[in-house]
Amino acid sequence: MSEQKQRIRESVWKTLVQNKALAFPFKAYGAIPNFKGSNEAARLVCLSKEFLNASVVKVNPDSPQTEVRKRCLLQGKKLVMPTPRLKQGFVLIDPSKLDSNKIAKACTIAGALKYGKIVHPEELPQIELIVVGSVAVSKDGARVGKGEGYAELEYAILRTYKKVTRETPIFSSVHELQLVEWIPVEPFDFTLDAFFTPKRRFDVTREKARPEGVLWELLPQEKIRDIPLLKELYNKL
Repeated sequence: MSEQKQRIRESVWKTLVQNKALAFPFKAYGAIPNFKGSNEAARLVCLSKEFLNASVVKVNPDSPQTEVRKRCLLQGKKLVMPTPRLKQGFVLIDPSKLDSNKIAKACTIAGALKYGKIVHPEELPQIELIVVGSVAVSKDGARVGKGEGYAELEYAILRTYKKVTRETPIFSSVHELQLVEWIPVEPFDFTLDAFFTPKRRFDVTREKARPEGVLWELLPQEKIRDIPLLKELYNKL
């Protein structure tokens, strides 16, 4: 399945480049690509009832979701972001403790580390919505990231600490060219409840695929060694 997923990634990256659909920083290969219209897709995410009703939102730190993070803080929502490669776990940004002129900076990873607080998952508030970046999505809610598995590990860790549930909605924002016919789903993958392009919302009707926690038997030992939160959980087994 990993080879199939990589072929899908390579195809989408190539398509985005060929169609000149990339936006700053204009990186496709090996990345969650930013795309023309990403702010419009983010706006639709932020108009959803799920976003409007959430007081705590987890958003990945990638470029296409910058506007989602910014609107979280502007609308007074607490923002949870993973630190790079999960080395420091998660950072919590509370907009009530921010000057308004710091918000644009605080929604970047460097700014989040400066103005937010590194928080152990046990101490995070309950997360009411997750927004992830994707390289590709399918209409039945499957997705692929850039291939390193961090979004899945973040979800598994948060499930383990009961900060998200099976019913916590998971959204993504993508360019229309990132929509593909089919993506394989592995046991550690989660599926989306909806995804948003610059033009519209796509709701997913398939039954959710949501792992209940970390699937240790599928996890390489080097990941456990390199990610302190995983090492901590593994040592409790």
